Amino acid sequence: MVGCVARLVPTCVWRATPELILALDERFGPPHDSYVNGSQVWLRDDGPAGITLEWRLHPVGGYERPPALTTYEVFEAVADALGTGTEPAAPLDQLWDGLEAFAAYGDETEPATLAASAGGALGRPPDAAGLVDHEPIAEEWERADRGSSIIDALLVQLSQTGESK
Repeated sequence: MVGCVARLVPTCVWRATPELILALDERFGPPHDSYVNGSQVWLRDDGPAGITLEWRLHPVGGYERPPALTTYEVFEAVADALGTGTEPAAPLDQLWDGLEAFAAYGDETEPATLAASAGGALGRPPDAAGLVDHEPIAEEWERADRGSSIIDALLVQLSQTGESK
């Protein structure tokens, strides 16, 4: 990788909890897109100065969709179950590790400014914020055949830069 320069991206991370899923459902509604790999995505103009943020609920390593649900039903069914106190189709820790928010189109922003805007939009401050290099995380996830945790990798990078909470 001679000549390859890391591209550091301001990002915010929240660990997956029932409260986080309920906040996403209440404030953002259904995801704009859902993926077979378990990712749930919202694109919203609630970043600093109105920039578009990509909010990505990352799946756990080795994610398997609950068999009773389609890819597009998982988030809403789980959020509904959590909101009504019923048993979800699968435990939360078998679905998602956490949420990441970053500028969707590479707009410039500072991590602290992003954390303030994103935390305000979601109604809860991030667990960590700072600069990350997505490339090695994506490469490891592919090498592990989607068996690694993207959230854990993000949190490791954030802790190494001293910007994690």
